[in-house]
Amino acid sequence: MPVDLRCYAIVDPEVSGGHNLVDLCRMLAAGGVTLVQLRDKLSDTREMIETARAIKAAIAPVPLVINDRVDVALAIGCDGVHIGWDDMGPEDARRLLGPNAIIGLTINSPFRADATRLDLVDYAGVGGVYGTTSKVTKNVPIGLAGMAKVIEALHERKPGFATCGIAGINAGNAGGVIEVGADGVSVISALSLAKDPKQAAQDIRRVVDAALAKRARR
Repeated sequence: MPVDLRCYAIVDPEVSGGHNLVDLCRMLAAGGVTLVQLRDKLSDTREMIETARAIKAAIAPVPLVINDRVDVALAIGCDGVHIGWDDMGPEDARRLLGPNAIIGLTINSPFRADATRLDLVDYAGVGGVYGTTSKVTKNVPIGLAGMAKVIEALHERKPGFATCGIAGINAGNAGGVIEVGADGVSVISALSLAKDPKQAAQDIRRVVDAALAKRARR
């Protein structure tokens, strides 16, 4: 299904800036984020379901997806999931969630872009573009040039396929991510750790919208 990736917030209890996650998501929705992902590697299943359900109610009509946990997405009837390369396969996620769910996949190389069944996935989170402190990863940042190559590989197979840059993105560098071909940016720290998350979301959204408008005029 179509998905608006312009300002895609990832919220995580490990990177919450001291905010209650539900309150944080409410502020981000008020600031104009277009999609929210709950990433929670710590909570037990029942607690995560309760949090996800509360977030879903707080941010409506902004869509909510769950990182990795198809079971949690099913339990609360949210909009979908985001999965990593080593998580559940897109074909299994699609079978469980159905044709109308949003399914996103992290892709960090043209090889993986070529190996992905794009008919099963609604968007790709491409990166990490820059270094990040919000997640422990062994992968080296691919930079704007690397992201552009992945997007090119995806668009060769499926023109217009939706993509967003991920990792280390803020209002200062979001414009460059859009300029090289992404449809939006996925942001954690620059939103969750901001003194004013609502304002931070507004700032990033403004930069992205301006960059998309500039690209459309070319």
